[in-house]
Amino acid sequence: MHATELATIGWWRPGEEPPATDRQSLSAAVARVRDPLHVVRADARAPVGVAFGGGPAEAGAGAQAWLGTLPPLFPEWLGDRSFAEVHGTRFAYVVGAMANGIATTRMVRAAANAGFLGMFGAAGLSHARVVEAVDELATALGDRLPWGSNLIHSPHEPALERAVADLYVARGVRRVSASAYTALTPAIVRYAFAGVRVEAGRIVRSRHVFCKISHPDVARRFLTPPPAAILDGLVREGALTAEEAALARRLPVAEDVIVESDSGGHTDNRPLGALFPSIVAVRDAIQREHGYERPIRLGAAGGLGTPEAVAAAFALGASFVLTGSVNQACVESGLSEVGRRQLAQAGLGDVTMAPAADMFEQGVKVQVLKRGTMFAPRAHRLYEIYRSHDSLDDLSAEERTQLEQRVLGRPLDEIWDETRAFWARRDADELARAERDPHHRMALCFRWYLGLSSRWAIAGDSGRAMDYQIWCGPAMGAFNAWTRGTFLEDPARREVAQVGLNLLEGAAVATRAHQLRTFGVAVPDEAFRFVPRPLA
Repeated sequence: MHATELATIGWWRPGEEPPATDRQSLSAAVARVRDPLHVVRADARAPVGVAFGGGPAEAGAGAQAWLGTLPPLFPEWLGDRSFAEVHGTRFAYVVGAMANGIATTRMVRAAANAGFLGMFGAAGLSHARVVEAVDELATALGDRLPWGSNLIHSPHEPALERAVADLYVARGVRRVSASAYTALTPAIVRYAFAGVRVEAGRIVRSRHVFCKISHPDVARRFLTPPPAAILDGLVREGALTAEEAALARRLPVAEDVIVESDSGGHTDNRPLGALFPSIVAVRDAIQREHGYERPIRLGAAGGLGTPEAVAAAFALGASFVLTGSVNQACVESGLSEVGRRQLAQAGLGDVTMAPAADMFEQGVKVQVLKRGTMFAPRAHRLYEIYRSHDSLDDLSAEERTQLEQRVLGRPLDEIWDETRAFWARRDADELARAERDPHHRMALCFRWYLGLSSRWAIAGDSGRAMDYQIWCGPAMGAFNAWTRGTFLEDPARREVAQVGLNLLEGAAVATRAHQLRTFGVAVPDEAFRFVPRPLA
């Protein structure tokens, strides 16, 4: 058989509905993802068509060559079904834990009720606020519906990181989204293995770590058993039992790894198509080396603002997908209404990198919205001054005036008074270091601006509109282009459930269109594009 010829598996007699062969009918057929369909061809000169109904037949009048059959394709079946089975979701879809409470408890509840897994944005919040949120979610959802919360690596505040991890263990939070980790800490290891046990001959994990990674070396740390030194220290402290530590030596720290490509906030700006296969290779090698029997799921995040992007992530082998920026623009988001409107106007190129508040001294950057705000250039100016001066006292009178008036918007003396009061409450050691080291004092003053800029955006502070720091990736612009002219164009109608359901429905349609192309069906380009609509 010539390579361009199509193999048949028999004959098919169409039912009452004639096979679809023209552009319009093929586009309509692709959208019927929940119906089984049959690929047929009347004769060698006819186009390949799609039939619904009918059945196998003998060769003869009315019978068509039967090229294959595709079963129903439900959005619930995208990804790895073990994800839904382990975590109790309907869909392999996670609503990401956007920091400073932007991923609100309301958002987490809406995600859970839609069949997703929602993560509360605990990073950057006080311990008391996290306690309040955890208690609210435990009361509203409990173990009836899945949910989780963020645990962020805090190299400058290890005590806070440990306190939040201890809170999650004590309150029975069964899932955490671990972010910004470059190395393992006792806090994340303790959370991962507290309560691990053997039941009926198999290992049962009480808690699940979803680690966000964008580098193979960090992936290895989470995919291998934790270092003996950390485990031994936790056992000595009584934070883990000897039995829990023994089981931990046989297990990876995380069994759900989020491969984070070009995204909002902390990002290495790597494209998913290059990054994901690299992490797959690392995962597979480690699984072989350690002989793990339990599956390790790789999720995809970053750039997922359209159904085609979600379908592409699943096609790469993602067990689940995670969305962030597009949820920040939803009504359940903790971002202010004016901030959500700004996001809804963003184009694909309306994002840029700027210095991060939590790792300012190290030069770490985050991806933010640049449309309608001066945050990024002002933040870059702060970092330039920090790199070129040893202390605030080294600034000339003119430099100081320009810094206060054009960047910070406040006198430096007032900023230091507020900063000193904050660290006196939060971490006295940090304050003592600043008193000894004028360069660190400068950094803390500049972090005042970087830290508050996101809170001004959350609060909708009109006097600070040009200073809003809104974490955002290019997915936001792609989402806005996809939803233009539909009900989801209006920020007031963007709900987490509708955004997620439409992305998944559209991903199923795009997947079905690609499947039919592999059968030789001349699928029209428009069949790949799903138009958003209100979904139940």
